[in-house]
Amino acid sequence: MFLAALSLCADQAVSQDSPPTGIGSSAVSVERIDPETAPRPTLAAFATSVSITVDGRLDESAWRQADTATGFTQTLPRDGYPASQATVVRILYDERNLYVGATLYDSQPERLTVPSLEQDFETHNSDLFGVVLDTYLDRQNAFMFGVNPEGAIFDAQNFNDSRYTNRAWEGVVQVETEVNDDGWTVEMAIPFTTLRFTPRDREQNWGLNFLRRVRRRNEDSYWAPLARQYRLHKMSRAGMLTGLRNLRQGRNLTVKPYVTTSRQWEDRLISESQENDMDGGVDIKYGVTPRMTLDLTALTDFSQVEVDQEQVNLTRFSLFFPEKRDFFMENDGVFSLGDVTVRNYRTGSSPRDFRLFHSRRIGLSDDRQPLPIAAGARLTGRAGDFDVGFLEMQTQRSELGPAENFAVARLRRNLLGSSDVGVMLINRQSTSGGFTDTYNRSFGVDANLQLLRNMVVNSYFARTDEPGTTGNSDAAWLQVAWRDRVWNTSGFVKHVGDDFNPGVGFIRRRGMRQAFATFGAHPQPNLASLQEINPYVDVSFTSDSDWSLESRSVTGGLGATFLDGGVLSFEYANSFERLTEPTFITGIEVPAGEFNFAEAALSYRASGARWISGNVRFSKGTFFDGDKTSIGGSARLRPNYHLLVDLSAQHNEGTLAGSPFTADLFSGRLRYAHSTRFFVSAFVQYNKSAELLVTNVRVNLIHAPLSDVFLVYTERRDMADGVLDRLRGRVVTLKVTRLFGF
Repeated sequence: MFLAALSLCADQAVSQDSPPTGIGSSAVSVERIDPETAPRPTLAAFATSVSITVDGRLDESAWRQADTATGFTQTLPRDGYPASQATVVRILYDERNLYVGATLYDSQPERLTVPSLEQDFETHNSDLFGVVLDTYLDRQNAFMFGVNPEGAIFDAQNFNDSRYTNRAWEGVVQVETEVNDDGWTVEMAIPFTTLRFTPRDREQNWGLNFLRRVRRRNEDSYWAPLARQYRLHKMSRAGMLTGLRNLRQGRNLTVKPYVTTSRQWEDRLISESQENDMDGGVDIKYGVTPRMTLDLTALTDFSQVEVDQEQVNLTRFSLFFPEKRDFFMENDGVFSLGDVTVRNYRTGSSPRDFRLFHSRRIGLSDDRQPLPIAAGARLTGRAGDFDVGFLEMQTQRSELGPAENFAVARLRRNLLGSSDVGVMLINRQSTSGGFTDTYNRSFGVDANLQLLRNMVVNSYFARTDEPGTTGNSDAAWLQVAWRDRVWNTSGFVKHVGDDFNPGVGFIRRRGMRQAFATFGAHPQPNLASLQEINPYVDVSFTSDSDWSLESRSVTGGLGATFLDGGVLSFEYANSFERLTEPTFITGIEVPAGEFNFAEAALSYRASGARWISGNVRFSKGTFFDGDKTSIGGSARLRPNYHLLVDLSAQHNEGTLAGSPFTADLFSGRLRYAHSTRFFVSAFVQYNKSAELLVTNVRVNLIHAPLSDVFLVYTERRDMADGVLDRLRGRVVTLKVTRLFGF
């Protein structure tokens, strides 16, 4: 009965009328197409000798001669129907640049949503025009650019047919926009030196797709139609850009020197430890071949990076902190091997559970203190059907640890269009006198297969080696997942040995075997206010290496996504944990034993299109031998696109082992964007359980393409007994970078 009802809801959603259309509508009929079977469109690029002035006006004669991309199709809220607002896109090129011109008609331009002027803004909360380019036509990897109506730019790289997106990638691109009575226009110049492709005198074709987002309608539409479980960077479903001839990249060499000056206090008493420092270094990028890029760095400095976001740990396992340093993030999709999250598939694991290579292990101590990096090199790109990645880094000796060398080699081959197999080798070796026999080595192989269009299979086998290892140092994982327009299900089995220790990676839990399965659906009921509902059930069993049950959880939930983008969710989880020895959780020693507990949670996330938005979550239940109540939420105030205020709070209280506990986390973030080139941000966090107050203030001026001035202030204070004058550390840094292209 339940399955039949879900199927009926899905059938009704397919047959219902398209949304109403207004001025600027592109709809000529209300017939729905099937995005999965619709033909892929093509667009001819037009070579021009006319000088293009990038001013957002599209008034050069060449634009009128170019081929046009029209007829966008919705993915959200009602996939397969014509877009409610018309979009017309043209592409020109000359010997230096690829030009993209878009006219985005809008019946209510006064209601355009622009959340920020910052680069790499949160695109899901904004009106948006996006373009993605598969320059090798491998249907796997792509460069992605997005722009909002006020000219803020978002750029990224995508790998493995939408499986992994690197938002940290930055390329030189010139963008201007203009808002008018009919909507808004975009004019974009992408230098060929920003892209990677094979130079040819004869014609070549690239993969291509465009996105139009109308945020007040929660509407996404695409030029090459996509099913609603996909996004812009699903390159196996992209259209085609034709007519490109005589393309050249030039020398493809950039040099980016930097200079920093800083003052640092490292003791609890400011007057006892002060240090002034001035330093400099350089980053070099060179296109060794049209498909291979060499990155070099010397005396690397990451003082401009925002501090980590504090987390509350209510488990007995390690916390994952993401990488934020640009040098390591660019092209890092090449080095991914481990648990994966497949976009829009419901899976029970992610890279936050295991990554064989996690670059935070280079240049950062275990307690997240920076270590000096002497130099590094990285070679990434494609050779034939292979993705190739090599990385070599050398750190310097300091009071926090010995000098070390890090070497990584990655090779991955594309198969069957959207599948791949690969191998990775990692070596971590101490190079300081007296420590040279200290090493950690990792080896891994993986396979990621796309089958039957809607099925994915992910797997890996990995092994580590270090002095003194005698036990099981292997890890293995196999996951199978299915996602179509309605159904969403997956399952995996996993093994991690007791002595598995990736010294340049991250593993959340060792000495375990796990089985996981989930079953869910995404029907679209024929109700005016709902976009879809999502009932699901998750089941997970985890044992130790001897097959004794350690953890079990059964979770049932129901989510409802509204047409404005808001999401309401309810979840109930029943859990079992066996502790073989006393374990500290939130600072309280929980005795060994077997524990059954349960928790119910209710949450709501409001649409980000409004000037005030946020989310709230409440949960309550038993917790090991006690109980726990949690309430948390955030509020976002966006009075205009210059100013953004984020406030968040998380409160946890309960009892463990007969003792009460409280774990709170509060943070506030203010961002001010004077223009698309000058920004100020302030971030304050208070972690009550760690009795730590963290303050980070950053001023950023982009004085030339990919060239910055940073002024950064970071402070950490102990807050025991609420006293503010216990300084743990303070740094004030000025950093200037300048990119030179040759």
